[in-house]
Amino acid sequence: IFNSYIYHILATHVQKEAQSQHNNSEFTEQKKTIEFPFDVQPVPLRRILAPGEEENLEFEEDEEEDGAGVGSPDCFRARVPGTVLPRLPSEPGMMLLTIRIEKIGLNDIGQCIDPYITICVKDLNGIDLTPVKEDTYVHFNVDVELQKHVEKLTKGAAIFFEFKHYKPKKRFSSTKCFAFMKMDEIKPGPIVVELYKKPTDFKRKKLQLLTKKSLSLHLHQTLHKE
Repeated sequence: IFNSYIYHILATHVQKEAQSQHNNSEFTEQKKTIEFPFDVQPVPLRRILAPGEEENLEFEEDEEEDGAGVGSPDCFRARVPGTVLPRLPSEPGMMLLTIRIEKIGLNDIGQCIDPYITICVKDLNGIDLTPVKEDTYVHFNVDVELQKHVEKLTKGAAIFFEFKHYKPKKRFSSTKCFAFMKMDEIKPGPIVVELYKKPTDFKRKKLQLLTKKSLSLHLHQTLHKE
């Protein structure tokens, strides 16, 4: 009877261990298959740096610091989260572009806090051709209206997408990587563009892929013509 009782205890223990491992395995597989964005919401007011500002503060940000972030939380004026600008009025013979940001592929996406996308259109010299969408509203599955008719964009212009996330130690939102789309890539339907290392190279002179493995930003384009 005693041996039978011991066997029963051992069998129960083994069964619980097997069930625990199975549950952990299911959880791991579930984590692997979760598609980004898994939780993208507007964030509280924080320092959001304009293009170029962050380069002076975090040029070597990959070397993690032991102390608190750079400067005080009030050093920079917080920008109020805004709304996506509406589509421009149509003009005869002119096309307007709507871009939907669908998803992004990153290896360490689970470590990114309050991620969002900044969108701007630059000429070959890195000069803005449209208002910069620089706030915490542009996330995923949101339609963004290009604030200029396609025909009015200068030759060689490109649409830039900067993936940003909040860094608690440094207490500001930082660019993690960027992508861009050239004018000859403006076509109806889905498009996949490569991700590049920061800082954002608006002049496209020294581009470096984010990783050796191909990682991409997935977009969908809709053209409107009167």
